[in-house]
Amino acid sequence: MSAKFSTLALSEEMLRNLDSIGYTEMTPVQAETLPLILEGKDVIAQAKTGSGKTAAFGIGLLQKLQVKKFRVQALVLCPTRELADQVAKELRVIAKFAHNIKILTLCGGAAFGPQLGSLRHGAHIIVGTPGRILKHLNKETLSLENLETLVLDEADRMLDMGFIEEIDKVLEYAPATRQTLLFSATYTNEITFISDRIQRDAVSVKTVSTEVANKIKEHFYEASNKTDTLIKIFSTFKPENIIVFTNTKIEAKELAENLAKNKIDALAIHGDLEQYERNDVLVQFANKSCPVLIATDVAARGLDIKELSMVVNFDLPHTFETYTHRIGRTGRAGATGVAITLYNLGEDIEEYESAERIFEDASVLKKSNSFEMKPQNITLVIEGGKKDKLRAGDLLGALTGEAGLAGSAIGKIDIYDRQAYVAVQREFIDQAHKRLSQGKIKNKKFSVWVL
Repeated sequence: MSAKFSTLALSEEMLRNLDSIGYTEMTPVQAETLPLILEGKDVIAQAKTGSGKTAAFGIGLLQKLQVKKFRVQALVLCPTRELADQVAKELRVIAKFAHNIKILTLCGGAAFGPQLGSLRHGAHIIVGTPGRILKHLNKETLSLENLETLVLDEADRMLDMGFIEEIDKVLEYAPATRQTLLFSATYTNEITFISDRIQRDAVSVKTVSTEVANKIKEHFYEASNKTDTLIKIFSTFKPENIIVFTNTKIEAKELAENLAKNKIDALAIHGDLEQYERNDVLVQFANKSCPVLIATDVAARGLDIKELSMVVNFDLPHTFETYTHRIGRTGRAGATGVAITLYNLGEDIEEYESAERIFEDASVLKKSNSFEMKPQNITLVIEGGKKDKLRAGDLLGALTGEAGLAGSAIGKIDIYDRQAYVAVQREFIDQAHKRLSQGKIKNKKFSVWVL
């Protein structure tokens, strides 16, 4: 039986807000960690993406926040900009129970100057990547002297990405008397070592095994021609959206090209992309303008796609921990996911052999002659964003008004500082493009193009 948030020592305002956003019953990680967090204890929790961990630490730090004390009281460190943005977004939703709570993101890959301007106006909660946080601390544009809660989110990934030195230096600026919360998908010796160094009498919480693994069907196929096998997998399983992991960026690029030749729309994300190119790819995948995303592990850090129907390991991961990270992206929030792993003859797969995993002959996979994978949406880019006072409602109104499109033809709308992205059903893309490029939005003309 699930525990309700109302059983916790939360304010009436917090409970009303949680109820309004559909948070009534706690997930396992929330039920285990939140009472401890509210008591002020240090917590080390094993929890995967999609387990509800952001709400767990978010509710905890927001509940004890002193809104009238306009100083940085909580810091959340994340491995990537994408994850930081996602965490900040969720915190803002939870923070609606109180007025004037300011949450600021500070990440690399974004301009430094605007961050300085935002910091001058103060903040209650900072969410960011270790490198950029450290830069602000070194330049004395950020102070942690009033910090009460420090969160390390996806700590194992931060270690994988080599952030340990930056984290250590950030901690030098933080008060010793703080509460420290550490969330990690895996429990390694390194994680335990870090916890021992930066936490005090931390309570350990593990909720992973029943939470995620049972919802993911794991299939293994020996494949002499991996690309051909992959296409047959798509044709057999018919997944809506897939992340395919490769071990190298060269392989990611080549695979995307080979799939395109076989009428499968795929985009690759890897370390050679500029930040704007990366944003374009991620937006298209998230708004269903591209069914297949091919990624290296580093490039996919922090990527959060809800309702991901399949994960494919095109290559055997270098470690079992990496395997756990990868497949944990599907089968989230109660849904069933599929994880496929391809391996070559002669590769050592002994550590993967278990009763829960299905090892099958690739000959059971079939590809229909007419098989193709095309996205249900196409993305329009508008050269205007938050700085131009553009809102999602403005774009929706322009498309459903004069353009005459039904609201159901418009998908996800993403607004950034200088750009906006709108997903439109394929059959209506020309109509939408014509309306936005020839007409005005909020009495202004904007450049518009199809991504």
